[in-house]
Amino acid sequence: MLVVQATNNGEQMKILVIEDNTDIAANIVDYFEDKGHIVDYAADGITGLHFAVTNDFDVIVLDLMLPGMDGLDVCKKLRKEAGKMTPVLMLTARDSLEQKLKGFEFGADDYMVKPFALQELEARVTVLSNRRSNAAEKILIVADLEYDTNTLEVKRAGKSLEMNPTGLKLLKRLMQASPWVVPRQELEMKVWGEEMPDSDSLRVHIHGLRTTIDKPFDKKLIHTRHGVGYRIADLDEVSE
Repeated sequence: MLVVQATNNGEQMKILVIEDNTDIAANIVDYFEDKGHIVDYAADGITGLHFAVTNDFDVIVLDLMLPGMDGLDVCKKLRKEAGKMTPVLMLTARDSLEQKLKGFEFGADDYMVKPFALQELEARVTVLSNRRSNAAEKILIVADLEYDTNTLEVKRAGKSLEMNPTGLKLLKRLMQASPWVVPRQELEMKVWGEEMPDSDSLRVHIHGLRTTIDKPFDKKLIHTRHGVGYRIADLDEVSE
């Protein structure tokens, strides 16, 4: 991923491009990076879905025909299983009304038929990004745990929980990605940015989360994937 400071008049966007045609993908990535945006790229549906679930993007540009998992399945899993509402602009060589309606049914927000002008793609992506940033954030829910990201109120089984600012940042990212594992490096970057803490800081804060969220209750929601990271999930409801 290449990070370039924004040079246009708009806000910098973080965009995920999921496209198996390397020429099309390269054109999109180069165009948006030249505009000062942050662009990540995946060449197949499975990798793209993982990126989409475990990271925060402003917009996802998603090809319909992909190896591993097609764009419709990626969109469906992103919405129904991961609960991620990141705006999705779907790309396809098919221009039938039936295909477009199917894309919208599976959770796509916009649709473009190949070939397309990069300037129009930029305009559509910008509209979707602005729509997302203007929308109120939803209440995050995992099992009986609720986090209102507007009021910063956290409840479990109806009981209010006291959280510190670092704990809230970690909790938000883990709940957004649930039931997927979030790599420890991503959690560290989310909380501390480029100024990485010592190796024990994340472990200490995760212990604090467990003390607040899990210890008073029978079911544990915070789980460690050793050597990888952490996740919040009700494992009784998750298929490994």
